[in-house]
Amino acid sequence: MPSENETYLGLDLSTQKLKAVLLNTKLENVAHAEVKFDSDLPEFRTSGGVNAGTAKNEFFVQPVMWVKALDMVLDRLVVQGGDLSTVMAVSGSAQQHGSLYWSRNGVHTLQNLDADKFLHTQIDDSAFTVHRTPIWMDNTTGKQCEEMEEAVGGREKMVQITGSKCYERFTGPQIRKVYEKRPDCYRNTERISLVSSFLASIFLGDVAPIDLADGSGMNLLDIRKRTWSDVCLTACAPNLEAKLASPVPTSSVIGTIGQFFVQRYNFNTACKVVAFTGDNLSALAGMVIGEDWLALSLGTSDTIMMNLNEPSNLTEGHVLVHPTDGGFMGLLCFRNGSLVRDIFKRAEANDNWENFSELLDSMPRGNFGNIALHFISQEILPSVKGSLRWNKSSTLDEPELAKGVLKFSSPQAEIRALVEGQMLSRKAFASEMGFSFGENTRILATGGASANKSILQVVSDVFNAPVYTQQTTEAALVGAAYRAKYVLEASRAKDVGKGLESYFRYIRDLLPEHSVSRICDPAQDSSDIYDRTLERYHQMVKYMMDHQD
Repeated sequence: MPSENETYLGLDLSTQKLKAVLLNTKLENVAHAEVKFDSDLPEFRTSGGVNAGTAKNEFFVQPVMWVKALDMVLDRLVVQGGDLSTVMAVSGSAQQHGSLYWSRNGVHTLQNLDADKFLHTQIDDSAFTVHRTPIWMDNTTGKQCEEMEEAVGGREKMVQITGSKCYERFTGPQIRKVYEKRPDCYRNTERISLVSSFLASIFLGDVAPIDLADGSGMNLLDIRKRTWSDVCLTACAPNLEAKLASPVPTSSVIGTIGQFFVQRYNFNTACKVVAFTGDNLSALAGMVIGEDWLALSLGTSDTIMMNLNEPSNLTEGHVLVHPTDGGFMGLLCFRNGSLVRDIFKRAEANDNWENFSELLDSMPRGNFGNIALHFISQEILPSVKGSLRWNKSSTLDEPELAKGVLKFSSPQAEIRALVEGQMLSRKAFASEMGFSFGENTRILATGGASANKSILQVVSDVFNAPVYTQQTTEAALVGAAYRAKYVLEASRAKDVGKGLESYFRYIRDLLPEHSVSRICDPAQDSSDIYDRTLERYHQMVKYMMDHQD
């Protein structure tokens, strides 16, 4: 049993800042600190936490900045009243798809840290063979993506093995680019880390293993076999397996905290380090959603996260190894989210969200047969660009009528058609990815637009499921601390020959009832209306795909 004053440390190394939180046994916030890269570490000259390279779409970070931020965030946590001697487990979350290249000297330094010195004066540029670490924003590996897909037998094969097609920002193509452009750096690289396992390495005092969940965002992991894919490794770079080492389950205790932290910050010598993982995966853990739940983030882009029993083979979606249970996590991204809603708020609702909501609420479900698809920028799912408005008489059967209308007769119809069209698109692809909607389905809405109850009511009606929101806005950060506690307790239970209930039940039972609020329920006629509308949505997409320039 945990003692009452035990705490759990979670970290989140996002694009713009490093955050840390200390939670007690009831998962209450004891202390919180953060370091903003642009303002707190101006010497690295980042903008939005990153440096732009000389080539188009090239973005990098100097890893020493992250090391220095760790020095600072732990000091700030102590100033906020955090007693690090009570921490019994630490875990973390980090931006996905970045890669770090340790030199032999770097690995040696990591294993021999001196508690009398700051971390950043020891883990300096000499610790890495590549001093400008490519991050998730970097889109300069188109050539490497093509080479890797061709080498494994095509795009479908890559999706089948790794859960995603080759993406320019994914780690595998980035590693291949380093191997091709800077062969000396690659050859002299002792080990390669993801950003998450890099952060874990510092706490461990040795190179930490990559976890299976974050490892499945690399185009290198066989997500079914849960190990590196030989064919993908060969397609990427030589001698790669030795540089990556074996991946581990995300729910692993990977070791005990390094002596540096015991001596410098008074950490408990028994403090366990739990595998760190990627931010989307950690956010799923922080949302604490069960198997019938679907997380819908309504942000600049709209994102759906879901639990899956089997991987789908959608070429534009991502399937990752689930961070807290034995299954899979589906991730779908839609580019035309809040930015498009904002355009219509300006054009149709006097640039006012209250007006937007009133107009949306003033039209009935189904919008008298008016439906619109607005892909202002090239959409990912479906892969189209442009706008199409259908009224109740529009149909694929008549070529003239299929062209739709230029404009609806009122701002109300325009706004209702936009929001319903967006949510039908989200539901269609969630179904295609393998999420089965049923009477137990629940939607957890997050992101900026989740504050708008009128939009959430449309979500509830289209998905025919109740919609909930969550108090915390730091899902990835708290998810790291939740996992630290759960994995520690699971390992303790195993030591005495017992099992622990599922992550979802264990954490949900500890959280206060009001941590999740039920905001809206679907109307009784929702499925009748939107099942029919969904068929029309598919027809509209077909028309747009067939008539692309």
